[in-house]
Amino acid sequence: MIAKTRERTLKLARDTLTIEASALQTMRDRLEGPNADALIHAVDLLHGCKGRIVVSGIGKSGHIARKIAATFASTGSPAFFVHPAEASHGDLGMVTREDVFVALSNSGETDELLTIVPIVKRTGAKLIALTGAPTSSLALLADAHLDTSVEKEACPLNLAPTSSTTAALAMGDALAVALLDARGFQAEDFIRSHPGGRLGRKQLSHVSEVMRSFDETPKISIEASLRDALLEMTAKRMGMVITLDSKQKVVGIFTDGDLRRLLEKSTNLDGVSLKEATSSSPRTIPPELLAEEAIEMMEKHRINHLVVTDANGVLLGALNLHDLFAAKVI
Repeated sequence: MIAKTRERTLKLARDTLTIEASALQTMRDRLEGPNADALIHAVDLLHGCKGRIVVSGIGKSGHIARKIAATFASTGSPAFFVHPAEASHGDLGMVTREDVFVALSNSGETDELLTIVPIVKRTGAKLIALTGAPTSSLALLADAHLDTSVEKEACPLNLAPTSSTTAALAMGDALAVALLDARGFQAEDFIRSHPGGRLGRKQLSHVSEVMRSFDETPKISIEASLRDALLEMTAKRMGMVITLDSKQKVVGIFTDGDLRRLLEKSTNLDGVSLKEATSSSPRTIPPELLAEEAIEMMEKHRINHLVVTDANGVLLGALNLHDLFAAKVI
């Protein structure tokens, strides 16, 4: 890329971000007086919604409307997107008097929306409009109108929807955030609606689901030889071996770190017993705790392994960082 073209590209990119940031700041500053009352009223309508939130728009506003509907749904408020053109050909039957209809149109004069909005109103559903024209037809029909007008588009031709769609998206996010707070929506609620992602796996997976089973866990009697313990550690490839008493209760743990420390003192281990080499009181965790709690324990104590036991100290399995990575909870 030649220098002149590179500089122009960077200038256009910076100008776009500056214009859109300015548009958001202006919209924020408008949330005083009537605009503040309109926002509060809109949130009250959404909070009082006994049905679902139906979000609609066409063109670029339609894309923004889909995202806003998805944000409502993921933060505890049942919502879906309906295309205004499809709505006028039957999909309007999905809207009931218990719903709140959220319409997006920068001009406020979108024909497809103005065709269906009077019918939506007649069903008894409440109407929230996000437009860039406070005196438009859509704004005047709305129970609550939110002004998303911008001074200019970021497009150098002042034509392509850029600042206006950013403003509408940001206002949708503002509504969703205010609504989730009004509903008392918590992190746990968000996680329950996102079980498939890394966050969900981390927060919803239990130790029992990600740990090594009893058979897969390196273990040996405390009465065994150090040589046998090393063979078990090598065979199970977990970097440690758990020592047990005759009732399968955990006595201690011997790790590769313990082995290195022994070898630093002497390379001759013939006279060293497993009892001498074993560290007592290894960190244990019950299987019913969350994987998140296991991660916190490992970080707090700066360890890579946890021994999983029942309430009586009987070995059930083990867990290390590699298991958590494999389960994609880290």
